[in-house]
Amino acid sequence: MAIDLSTDLKDPALYEAGVPWELFAALRREDPVHWTPESDGAGFWSVMRQPDIITVSKNPVLFSSAYDNGGHRIFNENEVGVVGAGDSAIGHAFISRDPPSHTQYRKHIMPAVSPARLGDIEARIRERALKLIDAIPLGEPVDLVPLLSAPLPLLTLCELLGLSPDLWRELYHWTNAFVGEDDPDFRQSPEAMAATLAEFVGFASELFETRRASPSHDIATLLANMELNGEPVPFRDFLGNMILVLVGANETTRNSLSHTVRAFSENPDQWQALRADRSLLKTAAPEMVRWASPVLHMRRTAMADTELGGKAIRKGDKVVLWYASANRDEGVFENADRFDIARAKNPHVGFGFGQHVCVGSRLAEMQLRVAFDILADRVASFEVTGPSRRFRSNFLNGLKNLDVVLNPG
Repeated sequence: MAIDLSTDLKDPALYEAGVPWELFAALRREDPVHWTPESDGAGFWSVMRQPDIITVSKNPVLFSSAYDNGGHRIFNENEVGVVGAGDSAIGHAFISRDPPSHTQYRKHIMPAVSPARLGDIEARIRERALKLIDAIPLGEPVDLVPLLSAPLPLLTLCELLGLSPDLWRELYHWTNAFVGEDDPDFRQSPEAMAATLAEFVGFASELFETRRASPSHDIATLLANMELNGEPVPFRDFLGNMILVLVGANETTRNSLSHTVRAFSENPDQWQALRADRSLLKTAAPEMVRWASPVLHMRRTAMADTELGGKAIRKGDKVVLWYASANRDEGVFENADRFDIARAKNPHVGFGFGQHVCVGSRLAEMQLRVAFDILADRVASFEVTGPSRRFRSNFLNGLKNLDVVLNPG
């Protein structure tokens, strides 16, 4: 069966049944820097192979992420807003900035997630994970997303932001709304989205004022009290960065955890290997992220005429980096379509690459290691009992539910 290489990769409906792995593979083989038409735009370059994605990612001067140039998504943030909901009050998160301001933000925030600052956070993550997993009935059908995949990273985020753990459900609701611009389950109407955004703005405003009046050592304090070029960061930029932190700290870990349970269900030999040898957790965690590819793409804008993969890129062209395709690149990964927790060479781009690599990547992998270490003590096998409803999204490889039986053993 012939594969239509002209398929609009921007269409969120394309991903409702799953990532189009065969289409991505065909594009890697036949046209790895591919001009993709848009039904509602001029089109964009789809970059499918990892080496080309790394080339773009290492050159922020030539390939911009800045809001004023369109931002980091396929749609233009400077035209439709950060979350596409009439959100002109939201400022520029540091993911939508280029150096030097992006670099200033990273230098300011990185100490907050350093081993020295986090201390014994792994022990606290383990305590929370134990409590969540102990509450899951073994041998019975459950939806693992609300029981483990979602609350674990959100409870960690509550700690990082200095918030009450009881707030994780509100954070969950807000996150889904922010990333679900194309999903009717998350955005029932413009009015409902406006109300959700107003809730979050109220929460963030109170947090902003509190952290400025009484600074602490959490990430919210750092973002609220930061200065950029000698000027205090305005509330609108604090708001944009809070949305970034909320989405980034939740979605990557949440969906990697869910996709990995499904992968272990389909590859029981891998689960038995991990149960028998916990040292495999070191290589298993990056493989979980590679396999899940929780972020499907990031976008850049060409700031000058250039060439990539033999194609002439024009100034102003959108250049979309398909991380999911790069994570199955046959030229980089041996047996790229195999889930292999012992994979020693694993230069995945599940957390991005270059200046925009995820600030909390090590923390995300830590949570995956802890969760599956505990599960390995209790669970003999995973039995997925039905299909998962997927995010209607071209951005996140997300599962809304994961119906599964955790068989004891």
